[in-house]
Amino acid sequence: MASTVVVSQLAPTGVLRAGINLSNFLLVTGRTPAGDPAGVSPDMAAAIAADLGVPLRLVPYKSPGELADAAGTGAWDIGLIGAEPARAEKIAFTPAYVEIEATYLVPAGSPLQSVAEVDRTGVRIAVAARSAYDLWLERNIRQATLMRATGLDAAYDLFVAEGLEAMAGLKPRLLTDVQKLPGARILPGRFTAVQQAVGTARANTEAAAYLRDFVERAKASGHVAELISRHQVVGLSVAPPA
Repeated sequence: MASTVVVSQLAPTGVLRAGINLSNFLLVTGRTPAGDPAGVSPDMAAAIAADLGVPLRLVPYKSPGELADAAGTGAWDIGLIGAEPARAEKIAFTPAYVEIEATYLVPAGSPLQSVAEVDRTGVRIAVAARSAYDLWLERNIRQATLMRATGLDAAYDLFVAEGLEAMAGLKPRLLTDVQKLPGARILPGRFTAVQQAVGTARANTEAAAYLRDFVERAKASGHVAELISRHQVVGLSVAPPA
């Protein structure tokens, strides 16, 4: 049972307001009859609200960048988003509750055979701007050039229209995109795994500790695995224990 301090930090208005990233098609897989987002991350938010004993209100965002930008503004109490160092400057993250592999799609005839070969001079990588894997690439790519577009569909369109050498993305999405391009391939392995976590304002120290414990319990009890199964999501794995 959460303490009164935790409840006051996470639900200062009497309602748990949960920021939800609508662009993550693995974690938001549909809509409820009332039109609210449905999927693994909304259900995780609902479980936290139930544990706190307060009502839930989902606060949807079109992109993870917009959700992260709202940190500390009072727009949401918890945010379900990829944990990244750049975001952690303003958000206290739990360990990941699920993770998603990110790799590259390359066009027909590409000489690239491995993830390690992509970071070379002359390679242009299409990527959805401000996604968690874009933030990873920004920190780690040394020689290739990142070509950013707003959203997953726009990144794919850029990759095709400009004849780029690679497209970065979450593997489940790339499995769909590769079917649209004869001869295209998904490179084996991964350059990172996006760690989907629950965050709150850094000032909420007691609440952050509570959320860390909640996520670990949800993984250990099988609750996260049950959510993945319930929503029939392919490409989403329960994150290992912290």
